[in-house]
Amino acid sequence: MIFANPIYLYLLLLLIPLIGWYIWKSRKTQASLQVSSSQAFDAPAARSYKVYLRHVPFILRVAALAFLIIVLARPQSTDNWQNTSTEGIDILLTIDVSTSMLAEDLKPNRLEAAKDVAASFISGRPNDNIGLVIFAGESFTQCPLTTDHTVLLNLFKDIQCGIIDDGTAIGLGLANAVSRIKDSQAKSKVIILLTDGSNNMGEIAPVTAAEIAKTFGIRVYTVGVGTEGEAPYPFPTAFGIQYQNVRVDIDEPTLKQIASTTGGQYFRATDNSSLKEIYSEIDKMEKTKIQVQEFSKKQEEYKNWALIVLALLMLEVLLRRTILRNIP
Repeated sequence: MIFANPIYLYLLLLLIPLIGWYIWKSRKTQASLQVSSSQAFDAPAARSYKVYLRHVPFILRVAALAFLIIVLARPQSTDNWQNTSTEGIDILLTIDVSTSMLAEDLKPNRLEAAKDVAASFISGRPNDNIGLVIFAGESFTQCPLTTDHTVLLNLFKDIQCGIIDDGTAIGLGLANAVSRIKDSQAKSKVIILLTDGSNNMGEIAPVTAAEIAKTFGIRVYTVGVGTEGEAPYPFPTAFGIQYQNVRVDIDEPTLKQIASTTGGQYFRATDNSSLKEIYSEIDKMEKTKIQVQEFSKKQEEYKNWALIVLALLMLEVLLRRTILRNIP
């Protein structure tokens, strides 16, 4: 807990002379009675409970003043925030979510395999700015560059085929990724483009998008996902899911050209293990310092303390007006 106005806490020192004054006053106000003999008072007299409670109103008032001073100091709950400098690179994952990614030559299917491997990759690179772009017949940014990988991994869970128009707009997906990462100040800017098909939609040619990436010093690693030949694909029918083998059609020449144009590398992932090979290559790249500013939201906590002040004052008044009432 922190205080917005901690200087008010020095007022708590004023309670010390207040307590001293009360003790001094209590000693001066003891009543006395002169009698010729004290024999009648030799037997111990039972004390009323009011004798033990007579100081309670003052204690309640002092406690109320102490809590009131805390209210004036404005207690707040917050986490620490600071600017830190870490080593990392900027990476934008660009993933194909067309319906062909449902083919099950990778387990459980291409898309889920790509998500699982990418999630493991993200978890292993805590210092990197990582973002996510998805594409099919069109493209949009699922998550901008961030070091908050918890948020990024949560967004990964929402990726599924069919959330955007079907098709394979590789050039559009790459161009969208370039626009998201081009203004980065990192020395190493990387796009990992994963697809299982050939460009058949979009107004931007993949090679053109690659030239734009090269202009901004962005390295593109391309990954073709799919086995050789044919792959089992689930088709919904009136009798349930039926599997048929469909031809695997990956435009490897274009993916290789994209990678070579930008200084990256092309990979062919025919199974889950080969999909992980791209990450060992990325680990070898140069890292650069990035500034990370961690924020936390402050929340005022004075309300609870104010309620305590009110409760103490009400209890003091109640005691003074009832069982501890002084009769002149």
